[in-house]
Amino acid sequence: MAESDWDTVTVLRKKGPTAAQAKSKQAITAAQRRGEDVETTKKWSAGQNKQHLVTKNTAKLDRETEELHHDRVSLDVGKVIQKGRQDRGLTQKDLATKINEKPQVIADYEAGRAIPNNQVMGKIERAIGMKLRGREIGLPLEPKKK
Repeated sequence: MAESDWDTVTVLRKKGPTAAQAKSKQAITAAQRRGEDVETTKKWSAGQNKQHLVTKNTAKLDRETEELHHDRVSLDVGKVIQKGRQDRGLTQKDLATKINEKPQVIADYEAGRAIPNNQVMGKIERAIGMKLRGREIGLPLEPKKK
């Protein structure tokens, strides 16, 4: 009955130190005391944020004075959308559902916050029956000729 002896402990495998433990200051000094070879290498630019380095291009961009931004839908277009929607008796949500867009998209177009998208503008034009692009903004859409 030697196999059922309660005083005997069998260790199948002892785990070595994890990577973080092996890199710790204590592990390094312990290895040096035991006389083991310890290799230390410094990584080049380790821990630095590369996106904030100053280069020639960065300085050139800093000197640039022109403000770059996306064009927004004009308030005139927003008013036309609002008028056309109200003439048809639609809420923003109804119009959005009709053109398969979110209600926030309609709200942004009416408030002049949206970046114009020709696909969305075309869907709104067809839904409210008014032109939103070109010189004839606010005029009724002409039926397509066959």
